[in-house]
Amino acid sequence: MVGRTRAQMVEETRVKLIRAARKAFATKGYAAASMDDLTAEAGLTRGALYHNFGDKKGLLQAVIDQIDAEMVARLRAARDRAETLWLGLIDESIAYIEMALEPEIQRIMLLDGPAVLGDPSQWPNQNACLRTTTQTIQTLIDEGTVRPVDAEAAARLLNGAALNASLWIAAADDPHAVFAKAVEAFRHLAAGLLQTED
Repeated sequence: MVGRTRAQMVEETRVKLIRAARKAFATKGYAAASMDDLTAEAGLTRGALYHNFGDKKGLLQAVIDQIDAEMVARLRAARDRAETLWLGLIDESIAYIEMALEPEIQRIMLLDGPAVLGDPSQWPNQNACLRTTTQTIQTLIDEGTVRPVDAEAAARLLNGAALNASLWIAAADDPHAVFAKAVEAFRHLAAGLLQTED
């Protein structure tokens, strides 16, 4: 059997650390998650953590990047199932808001992530999401579904509304009740972009 390459070993170490950190951050929260416990859980040393991620904050960023990639795939699936581009945009936004009900996403992406890494609207993954939403809205404007507004402005406002709804849900005493209110209001806000017959 051929030995593993250095790159494979580095990747295996990163995977183990991210898996252990994701579990610890989801169950205990970022602040309470001990680096010694999570490195022991991964069967690695603190040195491996520092070498691969710099520090605990870097490890949180890697966990967030992994969860974000999974969320993006789920959002695309919600969008692609819709009958029209407009319904896909709405379904994708509501799917994002609904993810705020999931304990792991709530804890890591919406509570601890912003507390440790700052405003989520400034995270790199949000820029890609904004570009996609802007392109979708521009297409909807071009086909006459959406009023002729600035596509980037509309995308920023829609994405901001979905993010704020998610943050509200994550921090709520009764997330399910807040979710229902947030989705209803979001649908009405978004519908204001639709072209109306004169």
